[in-house]
Order: sequence, then C-alpha cells, then structure tokens
Amino acid sequence: MPTPTGKTTRAERLAQPLAREVAEQIAADKGVCIQPVSLRRTDLATGATEIVDVPCGSTLESRCTACARRKRSIRRTQCEEGWHLAEEPTVVPDEPSEVQRAWVEQRAVITAERDALASSGSADPAELAALDAAIADLDEEISASGLRGSVASSSGSSKPRRVRSTKRRQDAPELPKRPMVRRTVGQTFQDPASGKTFRPSLFVTLTCDSYGRVKSDGTPVDPAAYDYRRAARDALHFSKLIDRFVQNLRRVAGFDVQYFAAVEPQRRLAPHLHMATRGTIPRSELRQIAAATYHQVWWPAADEVVYDGADLPVWDEEANTYVDTTTGELLPTWDEALDALDAEPGRRTDARGALRAAGRRQGRARGFGRRGPVRALPGQVPDQGHRRMPHDRD
Repeated sequence: MPTPTGKTTRAERLAQPLAREVAEQIAADKGVCIQPVSLRRTDLATGATEIVDVPCGSTLESRCTACARRKRSIRRTQCEEGWHLAEEPTVVPDEPSEVQRAWVEQRAVITAERDALASSGSADPAELAALDAAIADLDEEISASGLRGSVASSSGSSKPRRVRSTKRRQDAPELPKRPMVRRTVGQTFQDPASGKTFRPSLFVTLTCDSYGRVKSDGTPVDPAAYDYRRAARDALHFSKLIDRFVQNLRRVAGFDVQYFAAVEPQRRLAPHLHMATRGTIPRSELRQIAAATYHQVWWPAADEVVYDGADLPVWDEEANTYVDTTTGELLPTWDEALDALDAEPGRRTDARGALRAAGRRQGRARGFGRRGPVRALPGQVPDQGHRRMPHDRD
C-alpha cells in the first residue's frame, strides 16, 4: 500500500532522510546544542515547575558540534589574550546581587526549620521529605542565579571519597625539586647587550616508545614480534601519562605551568601529544620528567588468563558479587580490588619515552594547541581495514 509520500518499498522508505537527523543538522548549523541537559525549576511561591534545557558543554565534536566549537573558540581566545601576559591575572569576585542573597537567606531559613524539626524527635517523615525537596530546589536556584560552589557543608558526607594512590616505587627516578610558587607566568631573561626582556615558551612533543618496526602504511613489519599488548596499554593509559607528566612538570618547574595541547594518532595509530607551555625549563630536566613519568604510571599485571570462555564467573544476587563456579569462592568487588592495588602496587612497565623539545615559533605552537585537547579519538579514526590485527584478516 503506498505511503502518504508515495513510497511503496522498504528500500525507498529507508532512503528518506530521518527527521531527527535533519533537526540535529539544522541545530548544529545554527550553533545550538543537540544534546542539552534538562533541569527542573520550581517556583516556591506558586509551586509551578518547568523544564529548562542547558547546553551539555561537551568538548568532543562527535558528541555535540556546537558546544565543542564554542569551547574551542573560548580556548582560542584565552590563548591569544593570555599567552603573553607579564603579570599574574587577578580575578576579584563580584558582589552578590539582591536576588542571590535572597535565595541563600531563604535556604538558610528552610534548613534551620528542617534541622529543628529533625531534632525534635517527633518529625513526620513526609514533612522532612518535603523540606528536603524544597532545599534541593533552592540549591538549583542558587546555582542558576550565578553563584559558584555549594552552600551546604561537605563534612556530613558518610561515604569517604576514594582518592588515587600517591605511592611511588622505591626505584623510581628522583626528579629535581623546587619550592612551589603561586604563579603561572614563566621566568624572564634579559639580553645584556640590548636590554630587552624575553619571556620564552616551549613546544614539547611526547611520543610513545616503539613497539616494533612498521611499514610506510603503519602496519608491523613482523606481526609476530610486534608488541600489541604494550601498544594497547599505552593507548588506554595515555591520559594518565599526560596527567602525570603535567604534575611532574609543575613540581620540577616550581610553578603552575599553563599549557595548550593537542592529541593525535600517529601513522601506527599510537597517541601523540603536542604541548605548548608558557615558560621554559632545561631540556635535560624535560627528559628526566618524561622518563620518570613512563616509569611511574602503572597498571595491574594482565599476563595470566584466569577465566576463559568455559568456566566464567556467575553473578550471585545474595552476595552482590561474582562467584567462581569451580571453587564457589566470592570474587572481590571493585572497591576491594582497588584497596588491594593501593596496598600492594603491581608491576609497573618500564618503558622509555621519546621526547622532542624545540623552541619553535610561538605562533605556530599556539595555533597547534588551539585545535583542542583531543583532535582524534579511536571512534573518530577512519576505517582502515588493511591495518587490522593479523588474525583478523581474511
């Protein structure tokens, strides 16, 4: 039977554009967020509620093109206006408006009423729930009014926040230490001949170590000898490498080093970091930082197969964890596994990184860094069938 559009076959109907995709394309062309976050706003005087959509704020174009472009534009402006600042930027908070003061005062009144009711010992759970809902609505209004932070104290949190272990290996290379200074502006140098003052910057390229020789198209020369496991681990943990490298860089430099960076895949699809930093440190110290960073970032050993496809663990509803079907032993939970890692660090892979640092033109370096923190992710790399793993090829 013909459809209202005159299409009769399934193939013809599938060839029609999807309405949602057209709407998303128009929104992206107009600079509108295509994945907004919905917030509920309640008028405490009338009780009326409404749904307010706010931009998602994503930095990935694969998720939201409009928000990613807006973020990139902001980073470009920050880089162009702040790169050559000679003095530390000072930001003085604005005075709170009458509306902001009114929201905070109203929250304080309702919070005091709720605490008094809870301490009386004869509180109705429905009344407490209503006051808690009112406090939550007020918190949303306080945030929407332009105030940052939270009014409530975080001391009442019952569950402690898990923090990353800062334990270091005893054989980790020692790095130079300088007293930390609360500044972001790099050191200046004066030319004794001309009397001019220079504030140099640095362009750093960080590359993962070699996993084996590759051809011109990036495929291994000898697939049997290529270290696929270490290549996968480096790709999975590359964000940790960057994070630790910046931490070590700031500790060695002695100030809060500011940078703009871009990550891109190499021909062999290994992640590759380009970083333009304000200020400079000796090249020898950069090499020490790179070596210590690769030495310190570690992951649990994954060389032994514990469970294969034959006897996989099963979920136990009563124990709320997995059970070994052969021994009946309860497997550790995620939190227990993290506690075990914090108590006994596993084997760290010692891989030397290749570092290239050169004082290139600052304009080119900043232009490269303004492309964004991530230029390409695994989901954005074009399909290259000829570069698959050897056992996946036809």
